[in-house]
Amino acid sequence: MKTSTLQDVARVAKVSTATVSRTLSNPNVVSESTRRRVSEAVKITGYRINRAARNLRTQRAHSVLVLLPDLANPFFSAILEGISRNLSQQGYSMLIASTKQVHDSGERLIDYLDDARADGMIILDGGLDADIVEMLETAPQANRILFACEWIDGANFPSVRCQNRQGTRTAVNHLYDLGHRKIAHVTGPEGNVLMHSRKDAFVDEVEHLKLEQRPEWIIDGDFSLAAGCQAALKWVGLHDRPTAVFCASDQLAMGFIAELSRRGFKVPDDVSVMGFDDIDLAEHFIPPLTTIQQDRLMIGETAAKMLMARIVTPNEANSDQAAVLPVSLVVRESTASLR
Repeated sequence: MKTSTLQDVARVAKVSTATVSRTLSNPNVVSESTRRRVSEAVKITGYRINRAARNLRTQRAHSVLVLLPDLANPFFSAILEGISRNLSQQGYSMLIASTKQVHDSGERLIDYLDDARADGMIILDGGLDADIVEMLETAPQANRILFACEWIDGANFPSVRCQNRQGTRTAVNHLYDLGHRKIAHVTGPEGNVLMHSRKDAFVDEVEHLKLEQRPEWIIDGDFSLAAGCQAALKWVGLHDRPTAVFCASDQLAMGFIAELSRRGFKVPDDVSVMGFDDIDLAEHFIPPLTTIQQDRLMIGETAAKMLMARIVTPNEANSDQAAVLPVSLVVRESTASLR
């Protein structure tokens, strides 16, 4: 069978070959009607893009690398969906790698860009080693690197993040409004930028509300279910137990509640528990989890949009160094008025 060509698509769509090429390589620059006509013509003719030839012609890989600290964490699923959705609309694909693998293997992150495997990089890990951050900052491709969800304090990279401090203040006030005056906090991992942002805001808000603060009511965690279980054991062992606990992530809160259930405690009868993130499981957990919702889909879409602007127009000034997205309180059944 004869292989369809760009000219075949143009003839069926009744547009020029230049318009077809422009539509396939950068669909956002043409009208919706043109995109529909070209898309239908591609289906009719069976035209397949020669990606190797296109990449050679444009000097682009037409892909973006996304780096995650934990590939198994369900928190990242919606962010990845948002990134992928925006990239696919512009003819780009998404590559995924783990920063843990990079650390363990010693592979240089910048090799992904040097070897033309990706045109840009979105990093969702704010815990990178200082030497890696320095390498990224001094790389020729530094203007095509962006952080999402997490960020590096002091580093000159654009970022997309949520209102972590405001979300924490909202959480504390929700528990306060329910009558709780002894509130504990289970933190994220030490050294993590989100951990410090949320912990500092918690301490500030508790002080603002003139509530009692005790060192043992700040319990170390690391965003995981296992850390939540360990935190619950510490709560059980306290002589004077707080009546409410704000966890720095939903997984922490779920591990906390699960371990309390195994020990014969009931949430929220014995203690109110809430999380941060609003992952998909939060609504279906038992009890359904009160939490601070981040729009993770919007985080991904915004990050991809900001990065693509730097890839497509590298010589234009891109002043959008930081996008801070709103959060909201989602009240479910894991918190209740003080008994």
